[in-house]
Amino acid sequence: MSRGMVCVRTGMHGSAGGNEAPSCLTPAVSYCKRKEMPVQRRKHLSGGALCAMGAFFLLPLGWAGDNSFFITYTHQMEEPGNLEIATKNVTGRPGRGNRFLGSATEFEYGVKAWWTSEFYLDGQTTIGESTLFTGYRWENRFRLLSREHWINPVLYVEFENINGADKSMLEVVGRDGKDSLIEPNGNARSEKKRELEAKLILSSHFKGWTIAENFIVEKNVRHAPYEFGYAAGVSRPLALAARPDPCNFCPENFQAGLEMYGGLGTHDGFGLPGTSHYVAPTAAWTLASGTAFKVSPGFGITGTSAGFILRFGVSYEVAQFGRATRNLFFNRGGHK
Repeated sequence: MSRGMVCVRTGMHGSAGGNEAPSCLTPAVSYCKRKEMPVQRRKHLSGGALCAMGAFFLLPLGWAGDNSFFITYTHQMEEPGNLEIATKNVTGRPGRGNRFLGSATEFEYGVKAWWTSEFYLDGQTTIGESTLFTGYRWENRFRLLSREHWINPVLYVEFENINGADKSMLEVVGRDGKDSLIEPNGNARSEKKRELEAKLILSSHFKGWTIAENFIVEKNVRHAPYEFGYAAGVSRPLALAARPDPCNFCPENFQAGLEMYGGLGTHDGFGLPGTSHYVAPTAAWTLASGTAFKVSPGFGITGTSAGFILRFGVSYEVAQFGRATRNLFFNRGGHK
């Protein structure tokens, strides 16, 4: 780091220690302020020039603040106009069943600063059985408070159109357990699940730690009871101070955490008996290019849980995808 430079790691909405950073910076990036810049020199740097400089040099670090969770959601929203493409995979061998690989391909788009929308395509393969496309999901998250608070609430609403063979395990609700993972694909695929799911997401940042709790309610639109579940997690980067130059193996590029998730029964049988619960360490590594890798071994802690599952995934963010798409169809004057 050159003399006279101060690098600050920013959090949600570019905040650093509770103060807002320049609006041109994306969340969880580092920016540098030169303490000894002459006054006359500063006058010649417009706000637009500063934003352009920050975007050019610091965009590769834009993911440094992402958490390492697979199931637990935080109040972090996608930047408006950005598109994240990701895969979430889980594999395991539940009891006497065959080993499976469940996968969800995610397309997450920042509609507004307070609104993020996601579309999922689900599929799975089970050894000795078959490979199936199991359906799709459409998810929307709405941040309820614009400013950062001690606890930040987010409302989550999702529609699922999947079948009974889906094994992506993006949440655990009701009395979901290993028996549903053992059922043969030929039988399970005939069950149609059109469901609405809602989550109340509560999340905080405290001294570098991300702390989040989710309460889940799910209901089949045609029948079946209301099902409940939860997820909670804590995570933290290995270092808080970010370096001014791109780096792949810096400590701040690594996140470690722990999450726990499980079912809470139904409206006519709320509680823990007969439910599945998992404890899962999590780890994430973000490259300077914006590609992120995550892994999480999960351990079932009840008799109805799968004994061991392994989650892994990769994601990449396309900055200002919305603007680039509009530019394909409209010129600067706004005409086709």
